[in-house]
Amino acid sequence: MQTTKFILRAAVATAIAALCAGQALAQVPAGYPAAYQQIVDGAKKEAKLVIYGATDSKAVAPLVKDFNTLYPGITVEYNDMNSTEVYNRFISEAAAGGDTADALWSSAMDLQIKLAAGGYAMAYKSVEAAKIPAWASWKDMAYGTTFEPAVFVYNKRLVTGADIPQTHADFVRIISQPKFQDKVTTYDIEKSGVGFMFMSQDERDFAQFKQLEQAFGTARVRVQSSTGTMLERISSGENLIGYNVIGSYALVRAKTDPSLGVVLPKDYTLVMSRVQFINKSAKHPNAAKLWMDYILSQRGQTVISNASKLYAIRADVTGETTSSELIKQIGEKNIKPLPVSPAVMEYLDPAIRMAFLKEWKATAGKK
Repeated sequence: MQTTKFILRAAVATAIAALCAGQALAQVPAGYPAAYQQIVDGAKKEAKLVIYGATDSKAVAPLVKDFNTLYPGITVEYNDMNSTEVYNRFISEAAAGGDTADALWSSAMDLQIKLAAGGYAMAYKSVEAAKIPAWASWKDMAYGTTFEPAVFVYNKRLVTGADIPQTHADFVRIISQPKFQDKVTTYDIEKSGVGFMFMSQDERDFAQFKQLEQAFGTARVRVQSSTGTMLERISSGENLIGYNVIGSYALVRAKTDPSLGVVLPKDYTLVMSRVQFINKSAKHPNAAKLWMDYILSQRGQTVISNASKLYAIRADVTGETTSSELIKQIGEKNIKPLPVSPAVMEYLDPAIRMAFLKEWKATAGKK
C-alpha cells in the first residue's frame, strides 16, 4: 500500500509538471555535455523508473517531486523496504529473470557493493562523479550519495548528567548499570543490513568491543529492525538509550520531539553513505542515469540536505545537514566515513559473518 500511494503521488506530480512543460522533458542541464540529450530523449521514451530503496518514503518524496519538475515525463515507482529486503528481493527477482528495479539505493553499503562487485551494476560515469569524495565511488558503478553519522540517542527526561555517553567507552560503562537493564536498544543485526555493517565496523575500530557485547548482554539489549521503532520506544521511555542509530533520522526527529537527545560520539563517529547503482539489466536505463545524476548534482544534494535531511555528501552544499557541517562539529580526525569499496564487505564472508553473529548471540544476545 505504501508503494502504491507513492506511485500515485509521483504520477500526479508528473502529470502536472508535464502540462506546465508542454508535455516535453527539460533540456540538458546547464554544464552537461550536448550528447547528454540522448539520455534525456531515451528516458522520455522509457517514461518510467523503478527504484528499490531503504530510505523512508517521506524523505524520498521531495526528491521525486523535484526530479519530476526537471523530467516531467517520467513516472517514478519507489519501493520502500529495509536494507536486507532490498538485497533479498532484488537477488530473487534477478535470479528468476523477472522484472525488478532499475536502480537500487540502500544504507547497507556492504550489501550494495556485494551486488555491484557481483556483476549486477551497470558501469556509468556520472556527469557529477568528480564532485563527490574519491572514497564515495567505485569503478563508475556504485556511488555514495549521503554523509550520515551513527549516533547515540537517549531519553532526555530519564537520562541526564553523567549518564549521557560522550564516547563508546562511556556507553559501555553506562549501560552496565542496573537501571539500564531491558532499556537499551540497537538494530537487530541479523535482520538489518545497516545495523550489521555498523556493528562489524565497531569490532574493527573500538578496542573495547568485547566489553560492549558483554554490556549489551548484561543490559538484555532490545533489538529492532527499523530506526523508527527505536526512536519511538526511546521517546516513550520504554527504552532509555539507543546505539548506532542512523543520525539523519534521529536528528530530524529530535527537533520536534523534546524527549529525544542525540550524541555524536567524540572518540569516533562512523559515517555511512547511502549507496546507489544502476541495474545492469535495467528496463529503463536512461531514466536511471538521469536519476543518478540528479541525486549527485548540487541541486539534488541541496534537496537531500534541506528537504530530506539526509546530510549532503557534496562539499559545495552548505547548511546544517551537510558533510561540511558535520565535519566542523566533530572534527575531521574523529570522522570515520565507510568507503564505497569492497573493503566494507569483509564481514559478509559467510564464515566471518557466521562467527560474528554466533559471538554476538552468545554474548550480547543472551537473556
